[in-house]
Amino acid sequence: METALQFLSDYGYLAIYGFLTLGIVGLPVPDELLMAGVGYLTAVGTMKLSYALLISFSGALSGMMLSYLIGHKAGRPLLNRYGKWIGFKAPRIGKMEVWMNKYGPLSIIFGYFIPGFRHVTCYLCGMSRMPLRKYSLFAAIGAMVWCLTFIMAGKLLGHAGH
Repeated sequence: METALQFLSDYGYLAIYGFLTLGIVGLPVPDELLMAGVGYLTAVGTMKLSYALLISFSGALSGMMLSYLIGHKAGRPLLNRYGKWIGFKAPRIGKMEVWMNKYGPLSIIFGYFIPGFRHVTCYLCGMSRMPLRKYSLFAAIGAMVWCLTFIMAGKLLGHAGH
């Protein structure tokens, strides 16, 4: 953990933005630990809380928008072509679209707290053609609540350690 904190200290807000964007797209980045580390660094004075929140929110939202766009443009053709190999045939795709249209907005917000699920949700919203304005609103709410939760948890841990 010390190495990760040192890396964040060295590369600062740019590292937060980049890691969150790539992590939300699906690369193996421990997002919750990253945010807790950012919170800790705000507690010890290495980073400013307002900047950390803004940059974290921006990185998370950028990753969510990129995932949505990939799902919107490439997701459906890929599922139509290769979905049968992973259990996504036409009837299941149809059920997924109905579910996303009904529960998609809530799944964006609450699914953000479930590792793995948050990544898939963004792609599924794009594939099911959720309107971008609606998606953006719920993605922004989910990203802010998630960033705030984990940064504040890390900040509290940082204060408890001192």
